[in-house]
Amino acid sequence: MDTYSISIKETTNPTILKFETNHFITQHQSFEFNNIDEAKSSPLAQQLFYLPFVKKVYISSNFVAIERFSIVEWADVQEEVAQQIKAYLNNDGVVVNISEEKKKVPVTVYAESTPNPSVLKFVANKKLVTSSHEFISIDDTKFAPLAAELFHFPFVKSIFIDENFVSITKFDVAEWNDITMELREFIRSYVESGKDIINADAPKNVEKNQDYLDEQFEQRDEVSKEIINILEEYVKPAVASDGGNIEFQSYDAKEKKVKVILQGACSGCPSSTFTLKNGIENMLKEMLKDKVETVEAING
Repeated sequence: MDTYSISIKETTNPTILKFETNHFITQHQSFEFNNIDEAKSSPLAQQLFYLPFVKKVYISSNFVAIERFSIVEWADVQEEVAQQIKAYLNNDGVVVNISEEKKKVPVTVYAESTPNPSVLKFVANKKLVTSSHEFISIDDTKFAPLAAELFHFPFVKSIFIDENFVSITKFDVAEWNDITMELREFIRSYVESGKDIINADAPKNVEKNQDYLDEQFEQRDEVSKEIINILEEYVKPAVASDGGNIEFQSYDAKEKKVKVILQGACSGCPSSTFTLKNGIENMLKEMLKDKVETVEAING
């Protein structure tokens, strides 16, 4: 089974296309190559420069961006390029050769409160993961080294990791004033060291790669698709800003009931019921008219 999958993303510049990967391909570093000579440290970039329409190559933590010459349109070649990058990565091709004297990546982490008094959100200035992961106990962390180490703190109850933040739920035995600095410094030091947050071979990554999610989406009924799109566009960004996540679980057409999974700061949050009833439920009722009556939350 392929480890890597590629998602094609447009940018504000029509000549530049991003090819996003479902795993990190550099240790939080970015590189820009203007020609094949500059790309001596990157076998992947060198290979891409053999395509006659490639003008520049940008490589970052979880994507390759390519600027094209005007001799072609992206619509004509983008799938071929995506397949080439995917095949290269899945054949264990070297992305960038880094010298052994690799400098530490400067990392900052700040703590941010959430609506859930038991949860604090630690936000980094670097992308940490390509998809969300929740850990209820250390038993869940076989493929998640950072979460495993965080569970060694006796006051850590559960952990939720998303794009650029780690949400930690504490036991009542500790106060945030006493443990925030220690957790923040630990996370900052861990990320700066360049160690894996989630292992590339984590089985859960298969369920979260874009190809799998697209396939699952297409198998759903039309109302479920509408609900998922509404949650993605209107609800998820707000929930993520509070250190949590919401995922669609099911839709019952007969009962007109939607079930969602709450994760991170939203799981067990005193205000989450209010948010569901007065926010998400009302929104779905309004936007889908007679198709939705109730929304039920399941803590992740």
